[in-house]
Amino acid sequence: MGFATNAIHVGQEPEPATGAVVAPIYQTSTYVYAELGKTRSGYDYARTNHPNRKALEKTVAKLEGGHSAYVFSSGMAGIDAVFRLLRPGDHVVVSEAVYGGVYRLTTQLLVHFGLEFSFVDTTDPAVVLGALRPNTKMLYIETPTNPTMRITDIMAMGKLANERHATLVVDNTFLTPYLQRPIELGAHIVVHSLTKYLNGHSDATGGAVILTRPEDAEKIYFIQRSAGSGLAPMDCFLTSRGIKTLAVRMLQHNANGLAVARHLDAHPKVRRVLYPGLASHPQHDLARRQQKGPGAMLAFDLGTEEGARRFLNQVKICSLAESLGGVESLISLPAQMTHSTMPKEMRDRIGITDSLVRLSVGIEDVEDIIADIDQALLYL
Repeated sequence: MGFATNAIHVGQEPEPATGAVVAPIYQTSTYVYAELGKTRSGYDYARTNHPNRKALEKTVAKLEGGHSAYVFSSGMAGIDAVFRLLRPGDHVVVSEAVYGGVYRLTTQLLVHFGLEFSFVDTTDPAVVLGALRPNTKMLYIETPTNPTMRITDIMAMGKLANERHATLVVDNTFLTPYLQRPIELGAHIVVHSLTKYLNGHSDATGGAVILTRPEDAEKIYFIQRSAGSGLAPMDCFLTSRGIKTLAVRMLQHNANGLAVARHLDAHPKVRRVLYPGLASHPQHDLARRQQKGPGAMLAFDLGTEEGARRFLNQVKICSLAESLGGVESLISLPAQMTHSTMPKEMRDRIGITDSLVRLSVGIEDVEDIIADIDQALLYL
């Protein structure tokens, strides 16, 4: 079946007891046993599993083309679970322009448990090759990166990982499986912040880990139920509902993103635009090869921090907020928001200037988004 059909039907079968087209929210913490040692339906306690979680995991695994999937209380909880597959002394190569939360997790928490991390430019396979060590067990990449929109060749990284017996992990949050298929390109594990495009409505927080290997799946499930980090029934329900419209939403997001990027690129008050759909992007050709579309995430530099501040304080349709991927346009200043805990020298190295604005283009009428941007730019 096609992507849109799978998004609507897989894991979303009618509830068998009543025939309800939409399955109920199983808002319960525990389940009655049929008799000692025998459950009624395979569920015993909501931390371990529940029907809403199982349904969502089935959907996400199908859409990404994985063997199995597990959903977590947040994207960071899922990413943390993936790093727990490693052991003290293991080394990880990470995209240097990674999300600030991942940088914080690895450099301020996980290093205290004996893991080693190298942050490098993963857009250059030669740089990645030079960063590998005998104890490198994982390559962790974002593509596109948040918020600098760098593109990494997933197929090249998959080949390198296989040669070195390492695990390739790809964060596919920005594009979703509708626009990018990391597993088909060689990824072993895919992670998502479900909070973003998969949910799409800014009303639930969650994360997902999609596995290709049964042995990894078994370990991730053990981590999920042991740590109690599985996604709650209501958030699973809301995300499952959101995924049903993923295909049509991404089509509009993609179209709006391209239109806004082109408009900003031509605006005299915008210093530069970072967007893979523009021919000026350094990995434009690679993006066209490995992505179905450029998506709706972009960043643009307004030259000065004060200029960015004036601009952000004047937008009306674009909501000044931390998140992304909602039906509404969301805008932020990464240096002071999503990446504020990353050291300034690191931000400067990867191009997150104090005047770099990140925009998650929503599915409003694109003329209204552009008009809002233009009126705010008048204050520069």
